[in-house]
Amino acid sequence: MKNMIRTNAGLGLLLVLVMLLSSFMLMKPADKPTFYLIGDSTVKNGKGKGDGGLWGWGNYIAPYFDTTKITVENDALGGTSSRTFQTMGLWDKVLVKIKPGDFVIMQFGHNDSGALDDTARARGTIKGIGGEQQEIYNPIRKVKEVVHTYGWYMRKFIADIKAKGATPIICSPIPRNVWKDGKSAGRNNENSYGQWARELGEQTGAFFIDLNKLIADDYDQEGEAKVKSTYFGTDATHTLEPGAQLNASMVIQGIRSFNQLALNKYLK
Repeated sequence: MKNMIRTNAGLGLLLVLVMLLSSFMLMKPADKPTFYLIGDSTVKNGKGKGDGGLWGWGNYIAPYFDTTKITVENDALGGTSSRTFQTMGLWDKVLVKIKPGDFVIMQFGHNDSGALDDTARARGTIKGIGGEQQEIYNPIRKVKEVVHTYGWYMRKFIADIKAKGATPIICSPIPRNVWKDGKSAGRNNENSYGQWARELGEQTGAFFIDLNKLIADDYDQEGEAKVKSTYFGTDATHTLEPGAQLNASMVIQGIRSFNQLALNKYLK
């Protein structure tokens, strides 16, 4: 009898352990939100490995965040515009992963000023944020394509993000390394992508970081000689590591400026 009681007790304990283990295996920990970055080479240059000593600011964003609570994913690709990031299928690959509670920051404009249908890139967009469009033959994709304005493509990003229950954040493009009378001439706040990015923020209700102004203001303080020797390499657009680090710090400054932006609670 005692042996039977011990056996039954042992079986009961084993059953309890199996049930606890099964419950543990079925419990799915709460998914961490993801902070997605999309943009051109000034966000991620090349494969993001510092080829040629050049880096995008997206490489230096993650250390500002508590990555035990949020995932930071840099999906930017050099050479893309707001148009080609979509027509190349890159946006679809990001969009399918976005879930409620995620965040997406975007910075486009450097390549949007290119030609609409040249044989080298065919990546340009129509200037402005209106509803203008133009049908072209795309010699790269070898198809007819209706090209829209910079604002049209940006609004699509924003609408897609909101439809997923995520939060869109727009950045104006970083300034180029150009100077006039000792001041940064890389500002594009008037009739250019800086202005249009700001207007899109106002129009759509997306958060807007005037990255162009934040960085240009810093350049003016640091001076032409230091900026040219420290932050840039062989061209006026792509940054060396110190330049990318500075730009990342300005993105974070912009994020911190919005008390109502939930992304702030994941910063260290």
